[in-house]
Amino acid sequence: MKRNVRLIAGLLGATALMVGCNQAEPENEPAKLETLEEKVNYVFGTNLAENLAQGGVTIEPDAFAQALRDKRDGVEPRLSEEEMREVMQTFQEQEMARREAEQEAAAETNKQEAEAFFAENANAEGVSQTDSGLQYKVLEEGDGAKPGADDTVTVHYRGRLLDGTEFDSSYERDQPATFALNSVIAGWTEALQLMSEGSKYELYIPSDLAYGPGGNGPIPPNAALIFEVELLEIDDQADADSEGAE
Repeated sequence: MKRNVRLIAGLLGATALMVGCNQAEPENEPAKLETLEEKVNYVFGTNLAENLAQGGVTIEPDAFAQALRDKRDGVEPRLSEEEMREVMQTFQEQEMARREAEQEAAAETNKQEAEAFFAENANAEGVSQTDSGLQYKVLEEGDGAKPGADDTVTVHYRGRLLDGTEFDSSYERDQPATFALNSVIAGWTEALQLMSEGSKYELYIPSDLAYGPGGNGPIPPNAALIFEVELLEIDDQADADSEGAE
C-alpha cells in the first residue's frame, strides 16, 4: 500500500505540473488532445486512474480535480500530513477487510459448488472414487509400469475449474512437464500412482487435495480442479521440474 501511495502521489504531482501547461477546458467538454502536453496529461491521467482502480479506490472527480488544481497553483494542501496518514491507514484497513470478506465469500461458494459436483459426479459413468475423495475416469489405459510416490514422471496435462476455465496446459505450451511425485499437490501424487505408463485419465480433485482455502494464482480458494493427465514416462533419475501442479 505504501508503494502505491508513493506512486499515486508521484503521478499526481507530475499530472498537476502538466495541467499547468494547458488552458482549462470548459466543464464536461472532452479535451481535444491536440498538443503533446494535452496527450501527456491524458496518459498520466489514464495511468493514475488504473492505479487507483487496482488499489480499490473509487475516483471522486471533484476531489481529484481539486487536488490537481491545488498542486498546480501551489495552494497549501487541505489535509495535513498527519491527516493524510490517518486517511490512508483507515482506507488500507477497510480495503483489507473488504478483500478478506470477498475471499471468504468466494471460498464458501466454491466449497458448496464442489460438494454438489462431487456428489453428482460420483455416480457418473466410468468415474471411480478413492478413500481420500479423489475421483477419476480412465480415458485410455496404458500397459507400462506404475510410478511410486518418490518417482519422477513426465506428463502432458491440462487443468480447468468446474466452470470450464482452463488455467494451465502443457499441451498449449507444446512441452510436457517433468516433476517428482512427492513435490506436487496431494491429488496428483495419489492419482499418478494409479496410472500406468501410456495411460490417460481425467482427474477430479477436491480442494483439500489441491490448493485449499488459500487458492493459488488463477485458482480460487476452495476450488475443485479437473485435470486431463497423460502419463508419458517414469524416470526416477530425472531432475524434477515442478511446473504445473506444485
